[in-house]
Amino acid sequence: MEKGYLQVYTGNGKGKTTAAFGLVLRAALAGKRVFVGQFVKSMRYHETGIESLLPRIHTEQFGRGCFLDRSAEEEDRAAAREGWDRCREALTGDAYDLVILDELNIALHFGLLEVEQVIEGLRGRGAHVEAVVTGRYAPQALIDAADLVTEMTEV
Repeated sequence: MEKGYLQVYTGNGKGKTTAAFGLVLRAALAGKRVFVGQFVKSMRYHETGIESLLPRIHTEQFGRGCFLDRSAEEEDRAAAREGWDRCREALTGDAYDLVILDELNIALHFGLLEVEQVIEGLRGRGAHVEAVVTGRYAPQALIDAADLVTEMTEV
């Protein structure tokens, strides 16, 4: 079995989460098991309802909302750590084939998690697990560790 890729979707353009959910749909329809962890989000976005349509998909949110009008607080860091723990379980266990870490780059950018710790966890994923990290501001160390990087650009 081939080792799953580490993919990063980043950039200032729209479509990073949408592209990741295209992979979610494709994987679920192919019989794969999918875990979606959404960092920094707490609202029910349209994509969070996908698991009701396809039972092979499991979604969880780890956040108190966006940082548009406030600074990150300890509660945000605690939510991100809890989310990372759940995602690390999904990455290393046998329960999932595809793990989406939606807006993880934002959590890293705002210092909610340590970049080196996350990269170490991503490198330690199961051999069969494909991991996709989304969000603006992907750190260079994560880009360097990735097998595939897609930059979304506004035109």
